[in-house]
Parts: sequence; structure tokens; C-alpha cells
Amino acid sequence: MIKNILNPGNYPKNIDLVLLILRVSGGILMLTHGIGKFSTLFGNEPIQFPDPIGVGATASLALTVFSEVLCSILLILGLGTRFAAIPLLITMLVAAFVIHANDGFGKQELPLLYSTIYLVISLAGAGKISLDKWIFNNLK
Repeated sequence: MIKNILNPGNYPKNIDLVLLILRVSGGILMLTHGIGKFSTLFGNEPIQFPDPIGVGATASLALTVFSEVLCSILLILGLGTRFAAIPLLITMLVAAFVIHANDGFGKQELPLLYSTIYLVISLAGAGKISLDKWIFNNLK
């Protein structure tokens, strides 16, 4: 089962390059959002963060930091890529449809663009230029 999930796909070289670019750029750009939230989570200031799913501001911030920092790093490395893309996808869908529900399309556009990137990555996998590929080959 794990072997199937780690399967990076069997694509032509140009698609593997596209997946690498998509993973790394989507991961780095989201990581820049997460680093600021990371410092807020472990800072001395009281946490003021939206609680869109009703688990409390601190838990919502922690889940967002997990997604935007840890999952972004995993995405960049191509490690557990399909799993890492799912929390990122969920975070961006919550941002688009819950946090910015009343803000209009201008505020929803960026999270929806990220959502599209993470959906494609979760469906396609990491490609051959990834740690997933190395692990997949060594599990045979």
C-alpha cells in the first residue's frame, strides 16, 4: 500500500521536470507564508488567528503551520508528496471558502490557485526527480 502511494508516476522527462518545478515553486512560495505564522505560534504575543473549523485559535494556527511549513518542506523534497499535498490543499480551500468567503473573488483567487497546484500534485505524484522515486525504487 505505501509503495503505491509513494509511486512517483511513470512520466516522460519533460513531465517530471514540470512536476519538479510545480512542487518546488509551490512549496517555496507557501513556505514564505508559513514561516511568519511559525514565529507567531512560538512567539510571546497572544495568538490572534481565525478559528474557521472551531478547534480554537491556537490549534487552527498549529494546523496551518504544520501544513504551510512542514508539508511545504516535504513537497520541496518530494518526500511523501501525495500525503504532503493534501493538508496544503485543505488549508487553501479553507482559506478560499471559509476565511475569504465574503471577501469576493479577488481574495479567493490566490488560495484557489494554490489549491489547483496541490490538487495536481496529489493526483500526479512527485515525478522521478524526488525522494519518493528513490524510496520507491529501493522498496522493490
